[in-house]
Amino acid sequence: MSYLRFLHPDRPPSSSGPSSSAAETATVRRIVGQLEALPPDRAAFIAGFAYILARVANADLDISDAEAAEIEQLVMAQGGLSEAEAVLVVGIARTQARLEGATEDFLVTRRWREISTVEQCQQLLACLFAVAIAGDETISAEENTEIRQISDELGFTMAELNAVRSSYAGWMSSVAAVARAAGRSPEPGPGGSTDPAPAISPGSSHPPEPQGGQP
Repeated sequence: MSYLRFLHPDRPPSSSGPSSSAAETATVRRIVGQLEALPPDRAAFIAGFAYILARVANADLDISDAEAAEIEQLVMAQGGLSEAEAVLVVGIARTQARLEGATEDFLVTRRWREISTVEQCQQLLACLFAVAIAGDETISAEENTEIRQISDELGFTMAELNAVRSSYAGWMSSVAAVARAAGRSPEPGPGGSTDPAPAISPGSSHPPEPQGGQP
């Protein structure tokens, strides 16, 4: 089952595609039950939100327990889900990010952008950095590249991305390595904050369309 199934709740499941693998089926069925208990639009929002966060966590091909826990907390906050429900949502997002990333990353992110407001997209951008620093308190080059890709798919300019990234400059891998060598903890950049990522709230309008389509 494609993860896009959750982002198009108005579409009936396709019967023409290949069957899900045995390893994937049980997890998908469990998460379908959880998400389909929610209003369709809300389920689509939460599914896409979790998947996009998992993209950053999987940028280095290893989603750590700390990164998964951070995503779970964010999903609980945004979706009003119980911890058990959030664990299931994040579990399928992790699985799909690993199995289908190359195929669905752009499609899932584009669809989430279509159903989200500009303010929600801005707040998601901050959440991406929160996931990246979870556990090792470092934003790796791979994570930084993935965030840049997602930012572009969400329609943000480089200047808009840099405005958010400046708050996390001290956690960039090269800066953090120097700080640790000197026996110091990474510090946020100018204007930065160690506060948690903001909760996503309603807003209005969408970011401008990315120039040139998919990078």
